[in-house]
Amino acid sequence: MRIEQHPILGEFEKGPQVQFTFDGKTMQGFEGEPIAIALRSSGVLIHRYTARKNEPRGMFCAIGRCTDCIMVVNGMPNIRTCVEPLKAGMVVQTQKGKGPAGSSE
Repeated sequence: MRIEQHPILGEFEKGPQVQFTFDGKTMQGFEGEPIAIALRSSGVLIHRYTARKNEPRGMFCAIGRCTDCIMVVNGMPNIRTCVEPLKAGMVVQTQKGKGPAGSSE
């Protein structure tokens, strides 16, 4: 399920394999690839739940234009994971509504 070529970002230069945390679970991906790609390759398709109806959303446009892939990354909500590069040790969380209370938007 790993996407090798992005429609906007082009072909990825895979960095070393790194570990990151998703909702408390340790996962692996390649440094520099979009977070959403690393998640998708591990079978994670839901990135957030809408504020009003609590409906699941995942990667849709994959070019950073929509907000379906936004997640909480290192405590910051509303990060577009389809274009945000993965780095070792990142803490990624499924976003509920507008993100954690008291965080910047």
